[in-house]
Amino acid sequence: MRLKDKIALITGGAAGIGKATAQRFLEEGAQVVICDVNEQAGQATVEELGSGIAFYPLDVTDRQAVQGWVDDVMEKHGRVDILINNAGLLRDHLLVKVKDGELVKQMPEADFDRVIAVNLKGVFNCTQAVAPYMIRQGSGVILNASSIVGLDGNFGQTNYVASKAGVIGMTKVWARELGRYGIRVNAVAPGFIATDMLMQMPEKILEGMRARTPLGRLGEPRDVANAYLFLASDEASFISGAVLRVDGGIVVGT
Repeated sequence: MRLKDKIALITGGAAGIGKATAQRFLEEGAQVVICDVNEQAGQATVEELGSGIAFYPLDVTDRQAVQGWVDDVMEKHGRVDILINNAGLLRDHLLVKVKDGELVKQMPEADFDRVIAVNLKGVFNCTQAVAPYMIRQGSGVILNASSIVGLDGNFGQTNYVASKAGVIGMTKVWARELGRYGIRVNAVAPGFIATDMLMQMPEKILEGMRARTPLGRLGEPRDVANAYLFLASDEASFISGAVLRVDGGIVVGT
């Protein structure tokens, strides 16, 4: 019961790593509030995980809606102890694709903007909404979803890598700015994790991911949830501004 009676907010909590984190936090005694753009999946997650969890339909790119979510949670619970900025998406393309010296394709501007809006500005929106409440209560933990590609780069992911590298930068800034108020800020950088989205890829690609991971397997969502649990708990009380890789030892290359 490492999180007994803590109030934890998790964005993108209806599936994958977010859902696994919600389940893990419930097991450790937290009261969990998840949000997600997928209302059907969010309601299903609440029904599956049972008591101690609530769901709000929310797009983290909508700053006013995010503020309303946080304000409502504060009104109901009186505090926010943990924020997990987990919501994110992919829109992979090469920066440019050239054939015989001619440009044939490039990353659409709309796909660049959408990934930055969700993965980077969404983290900013949620943290900015929560931080004043945490400052007033004199404590809090903010954990941000980055990725190993935010550290190492990856082929065909200009937008995603930019967003995840930006998350690392914001994490380090906020650790400095908010530490004086008793607020810890860290990031988790997962590797290849067997979420529903990843497992839809062809088996040949999945096998390549396993082969490139020194531990010889894909990570499970619960592996990342356990990292969040440690960083959210008092066991990590002197850890702030850190980036924890949860990747089986992989270093992403071209």
